[in-house]
Amino acid sequence: MAFGAAQGRGLKTGPIWLVSVIGGLLLLLSACMPIQRNHGYIPTDEDLALLQVGVDTRDSVGATIGRPAASGLLGDEAWYYIQSTWRTVGAAEPVETDREVVAITFGTSGLIENIERFGLEQGRIVPISRRITTTNIRGKGVLAQIFGNIGRLNTDGLFE
Repeated sequence: MAFGAAQGRGLKTGPIWLVSVIGGLLLLLSACMPIQRNHGYIPTDEDLALLQVGVDTRDSVGATIGRPAASGLLGDEAWYYIQSTWRTVGAAEPVETDREVVAITFGTSGLIENIERFGLEQGRIVPISRRITTTNIRGKGVLAQIFGNIGRLNTDGLFE
C-alpha cells in the first residue's frame, strides 16, 4: 500500500533526498548564469534621421526623440543620450560591456549644429556616425570624460 501511495504522488523509486540534491544543484547553476542589463536611452538611427541639422531646435528635438538625461556642463549647448550595457555573473561585480553616446550640439541660434554617435572599441572612443555643419566639434571634453572613466577609478584620498 505504501508503494502504491508513493506512485500516486508522482514518486516512482529512490529517496527524496536525491531529488532535493538535484534540485539544489540546478538552483545553484542557475544562480551563476550571466545577467545582462541595459541602462539609459539612445534614439535609434531612424529617429535621428527625422532631425535636420541647421533646421531643428531644442524644442523640436525634445518633441521628436525626447529630452536627454544629460546636457552640456556649461549651458544647454549640447544634449547627450547615453546607454550602457552591464553584465553580472553570480555574486561578481557588474562589468560594463558596451556604452554608446549620441551627442546633439546646438549653435547660438538654438539650431542643431551636429549630431554624432560614439561607441567603444577596445577601450577607445570611436565615432560611429556624424552629421556636422561646421568643422568645430564641441563637447569632446565631456565625451572624453564619459568614456574615459571606464576601468580608471582612482580612490586615492577618497577615505581620508
